Amino acid sequence: MASPLKALSSAAVLMLLLAAATLPNFGESHQQQNGGKHRGQLSSADREAHEHDFKPGPWKHAHATFYTGDTGSFGGACGYSDVTREGYGEGTTALSTTLFHNGAACGACFEIKCIDDPKSCIPGQPSLFVTATNFCPPNFHQDTNDGGWCNPPREHFDIAYPAFKHIAEYKAGIVPVAYRRVSCKKQGGIKFTITGTQHWTLVTIWNVGGAGDISHVEVKGDNKLNWTPLHKNWGSKWQTSCSLEQESLTFKVTTSDGRFVISPNVTPNKYWIYGQTFEGLNFR
Repeated sequence: MASPLKALSSAAVLMLLLAAATLPNFGESHQQQNGGKHRGQLSSADREAHEHDFKPGPWKHAHATFYTGDTGSFGGACGYSDVTREGYGEGTTALSTTLFHNGAACGACFEIKCIDDPKSCIPGQPSLFVTATNFCPPNFHQDTNDGGWCNPPREHFDIAYPAFKHIAEYKAGIVPVAYRRVSCKKQGGIKFTITGTQHWTLVTIWNVGGAGDISHVEVKGDNKLNWTPLHKNWGSKWQTSCSLEQESLTFKVTTSDGRFVISPNVTPNKYWIYGQTFEGLNFR
């Protein structure tokens, strides 16, 4: 069965291309530079804000299909340049409009089981754990129950095929699933890739644990920059027009469950350069 992503409308393609065209070249932005990896320490008060694990949500029903691509395309609408290099691996999925929430769900993690279809589901109903890294656009030229799988109000997962095959047969095309939100288990700290100029800075935030989906970001420096909110550009990318140069930067990342983590002095000194990736603390 054709993936819903292959039914991407020309208008949607144009919108994504225009968004991508405004961004800097990320070709080498995820390489760790000398001095570019640093972890700060939390105070006891700040530590309390993220010591409790994210609790799994209730089980719900939906459907799932699969799409093919590569590690670069599986992170498209959320702005992840390479899902393998950024730690998401094979376990990624695109979300329908109802689940995607205009990109607010980027980074959220789900447990998915194929159910109620013995001919298509892998025996034993194994659990698949995936991270939301892409958007499955609606196709209003097709009926919601006949090809328009990602049309509102459907809750639908279009899963990267390397992951989909762990829960269902290739020939299935579309299968009924049970799913729930779960905690994102990540290795290492939250990563901050900083690009831009003195007058416009873009921070790509990835490898976020806990709830995984970011709702608010702030940054402050050790010199002139007080706590300043960053505004979502798209997906995992947050921007500010305030100059971050000549500052040792501290980031505060808040996720959708209201928990936050403060990563002090993520840039180890004020002489960092654009294109570097830095590591902070993470949720459990």
